[in-house]
Amino acid sequence: MANLRPYRWRLLALGVLQAFQVAANLVLPQLNARIIDGGVLTGDTGYIWQVGGVMVGISLAQLVLASFAVYIASHVTMSFGRDVRGLLFGKITSFSQQEVDRIGTSSLITRVTNDVQQVQILLMMATTLAIGAPLTAIGGVVMALRTDVGLSALLVISLPALTVALFFLIRRMLPLFRLVQTRIDKVNGVLREQITGLRVVRAFVREPEERNRFRLVNDELTATSVKAGRLLSYMLPLVWLVANVSSVAVVWFGGHRVADGSLSIGNMVAFLNYFTIILMSVMMASFVAMLAPRASVSAERIAEVLDTELSVHGPAEPVTHLSEHGHLELRGVTFQYPGAEAPVLQDISFDSTRGEVTAIIGSTGAGKTTLLNLVPRLYDATGGSVLVDGVDIRDLDSRTLTDRIGFVPQKPYLFTGTVASNLRFGNPDATDEELWDALEVAQAADFVAAMPGGLGARISQGGTNVSGGQRQRISIARALVRRPEVYLFDDSFSALDLATDARLRAALVPWTVDATVIVVAQRVSTIAGADRIVVIDEGRVVGIGRHDELIETCETYAEIVASQAQAAAA
Repeated sequence: MANLRPYRWRLLALGVLQAFQVAANLVLPQLNARIIDGGVLTGDTGYIWQVGGVMVGISLAQLVLASFAVYIASHVTMSFGRDVRGLLFGKITSFSQQEVDRIGTSSLITRVTNDVQQVQILLMMATTLAIGAPLTAIGGVVMALRTDVGLSALLVISLPALTVALFFLIRRMLPLFRLVQTRIDKVNGVLREQITGLRVVRAFVREPEERNRFRLVNDELTATSVKAGRLLSYMLPLVWLVANVSSVAVVWFGGHRVADGSLSIGNMVAFLNYFTIILMSVMMASFVAMLAPRASVSAERIAEVLDTELSVHGPAEPVTHLSEHGHLELRGVTFQYPGAEAPVLQDISFDSTRGEVTAIIGSTGAGKTTLLNLVPRLYDATGGSVLVDGVDIRDLDSRTLTDRIGFVPQKPYLFTGTVASNLRFGNPDATDEELWDALEVAQAADFVAAMPGGLGARISQGGTNVSGGQRQRISIARALVRRPEVYLFDDSFSALDLATDARLRAALVPWTVDATVIVVAQRVSTIAGADRIVVIDEGRVVGIGRHDELIETCETYAEIVASQAQAAAA
């Protein structure tokens, strides 16, 4: 409701328009009764034209009022959807990887798109129907009582019966619609996974199995939707059944009243119109009621995202000024994923200063990537501290922290746009010359120059129109354009051949001479010249030193070197 506050004056205007529209609608049956009693039965054609003209004028006024009402309702609804999507996007971008993993990427996409749409549809129906329906029902009851109190007794039977029946239907639909949204999440998840992994699916000829997997989740969604739709299908016939039976009862009892002279034909027709108007307003409310269960589930899912507590919190009084430059230190860092039985990292301590290259190596699953993710606060350490320039990163302003870090993730990702737009993620103000310099260092200048348009060459979503090695080199160039104080390379050279790897590392030396460089690598050749090598095994530091020292003092490192030398010889 808070998101509707900016539109309260428009909603007020909408309510006024709806009130005038309802008033006009309630006057028409009375005018129709006058035409019958004072014109048709008496043969007064002039009176019929006179009152009929008034009815036409009122109908035209209704048309104008309805047009303005729908325009305002549409504007409020679309603006509300835009605002909520913006809030969701802003909240999601503040999530750490922990929140994204918990809710799920496919579910977050569904909530920003489908769930917001469901709430929008309900709001549109509510502003166009739900405001007018109660006013029409109340006004209709008052006018029906004025027309004939005796026949109004039928309302005491019809309306409660219809209301109770609708209540029980809606109560049964609510859990089904909640399940429908969950099923949509699963369909989106499977579809997203299959599209992303299409090459792997085809390489292993798994198309039949993947089609079957999609068919299963699709059938689950269909079955649940059909079950909910079956309940929905009962609502409209139920309303019409009550309306038609009630209309027959009005004609039956009203006919007897007309026969004994206690009710005029015009008033009976007017009462029948009011009775129909009342039931139709209930039917309109039932349309809203049909949408309410699903929209309420969607609203709950939206609220869950907006109310999610962040695991990575900003400091109450953030530090924005740092006296040191390029100093990174880890003190007794421990990290454990939520729900995990044991920590991934335990008591990790080392530091790296400006102008130094620190390499991190270890077996697969040792926790190297997790360790690097703690520096830009993709996760927060569950124990110990990560310090940048002498300040705990949990006390740093987020902009101050990110401005000092250039991060190249293990899986490089490029955005839809051009080579230049992707590179300027690192520095929006970078000149073309600076972009080419970064590409030259990243060993990407040659293939970018050969692409149609050069820096203006198109890049598809995820960078799927370039090779893995090209994508990795553009990602490295993006970090270089930033010119940060701390570079984080998370196994960023794995897709490069040995010659390109060697040229890139040689070109990086003068570029990063005034910065701190942290490199996670699998190949010993990539890190052999590092100032400091940190060896991690099963989440613990088992050795720190230079290449020659570690061969003599660290068994784990010696085994890695020996195994890679043996593989190279083979």
